[in-house]
Amino acid sequence: MNTTKKKPLLNADGTPNAGYATHEFLHYNKDAIKAMPWRIKEWDFYQVEDIAGRYCLQLTYGHAAYVGQVGVMFFDIKEHHFIVNESKLIPLAFDSMKLPRTAEGDSEIRYLDKKKGIKVHFRTKDGVRDLLFTFGDFSCSLRLSPGIPDALCIAVPFLEKPTQFYYNYKRNGMACTGEVHYKDGGESKTLLFGEDSPEKLPALGILDWGRGVWPFSNEWFWSNGAGYIDGELFGFNLGCGFGDTSKATENILFYRGKAHKLGQVRILHEPDYLAPWMLKDEEGRLNLTMEPEHDRITRDKVLFVDNCTHQVFGRFYGQAVLDDGSTVAIEGLPAFAEHAINNW
Repeated sequence: MNTTKKKPLLNADGTPNAGYATHEFLHYNKDAIKAMPWRIKEWDFYQVEDIAGRYCLQLTYGHAAYVGQVGVMFFDIKEHHFIVNESKLIPLAFDSMKLPRTAEGDSEIRYLDKKKGIKVHFRTKDGVRDLLFTFGDFSCSLRLSPGIPDALCIAVPFLEKPTQFYYNYKRNGMACTGEVHYKDGGESKTLLFGEDSPEKLPALGILDWGRGVWPFSNEWFWSNGAGYIDGELFGFNLGCGFGDTSKATENILFYRGKAHKLGQVRILHEPDYLAPWMLKDEEGRLNLTMEPEHDRITRDKVLFVDNCTHQVFGRFYGQAVLDDGSTVAIEGLPAFAEHAINNW
């Protein structure tokens, strides 16, 4: 169901209004959550990758109530090299991190830890996102501007308990400009993103904005990417395995300024994560193969948290059929697919 009328995310009994839309369509009324405070999870995650698929920057700010995280990862995909990998865990974070209750509206996040040299200032104004982030020797100043008019917004329940839910907003294909300062091998370096930068590194950004309450043990598959095909911006978001997706799926294509919704999608991989992955829908509209280049493995084990994620970056090949029946050929688009198994 494509929902456009704005209403509360949660009903009076705490059950979610399930559905999807191409813009934020529900009000995240956090006070209506029917769960213990330590079961609530909230995060803002940004990823920026140059369109050649060489450098990837990830900024994380979020919490699982009893533990929060402020983190940065900056890595060279081709060289399989982590340039920066820094994270601070915040025990018993709960509401202290003050994440916004809107994904599209104007908002602001501020966080400061002078002792560890951490400073976060994320600001959203009129759809433009300014990201200032410092962690020790690393700092960045980025601006993300909407390149694709639509986004993907879903609300899904869980079969285990009617008051559990996942509310998620993903926007990809955002044009990124700005600079990244870091040390690599003891040498201070600067990388400039943007079409006019000396490095000529046009880059695209992703926002993954999540809020919810879900089962302690869970698993998901997620794939996202954007790039240019015949001079036109193309993007996709695909996912499966998380929540009751009979109510809504997060599978969608973006091309020439229009959203093209897909139904159920399967994301398949071998035990060897660097073997080719297959991504197909049930209606014959999507047939993609990812040829992996780098497996970014993250493992978090602290307090009650025991998570493992394989985020695999690679080149995508295949085809996608749009709503009008036309076909887009995808040849070597840099993007990623991930498999996460979580206990949190």
